[in-house]
Amino acid sequence: MKITVDIPVLETEDLILRGYDEADFEAFAAFGTSDRAAFVGGPHSRWDSWRAFMAGIGHWALRGYGMWIVEHRESQTVAGRVGMILNDGWDEPELGWHIYDGFEGKGYAYQAALVAREHAARHFGLDRVISYIDATNTRSLRLAERLGARFERDGTVVGTPCQVWRHPRIGEAAA
Repeated sequence: MKITVDIPVLETEDLILRGYDEADFEAFAAFGTSDRAAFVGGPHSRWDSWRAFMAGIGHWALRGYGMWIVEHRESQTVAGRVGMILNDGWDEPELGWHIYDGFEGKGYAYQAALVAREHAARHFGLDRVISYIDATNTRSLRLAERLGARFERDGTVVGTPCQVWRHPRIGEAAA
């Protein structure tokens, strides 16, 4: 028996944000086992990447929202994950993003985060969300600023120091 989880499909000019397919795991694991995952608690083992992949699906089933797989429309290649997440022990739902090797620096994280944040506010009631960002992750800090988020305070996530950035209410966001 296969259980399905209803994950809405969102689209931007360059991207399709969609649910998970087992074929997406290789790109997910390549990111998770690499040094690029350092800002999200990695690098992880392949096994831990599998557990995180499955947790991504489970988050949708449990909470009714989660992180989407980001597919690059033209190449039909998995380009990352973006969306809302609320893990045990977290202050409140977070807008998070992971852009995979070869897709950074093209504005895809901005496109995906913008459409995910707007959808989450309008359809899941998640507005003025936060992003946990490592103070040395300059790319994510710049993206948060571009999205109109502002530094709110220093905090911790899973025992790791971070900054908490607050996103604007939908309709107040900088374009």
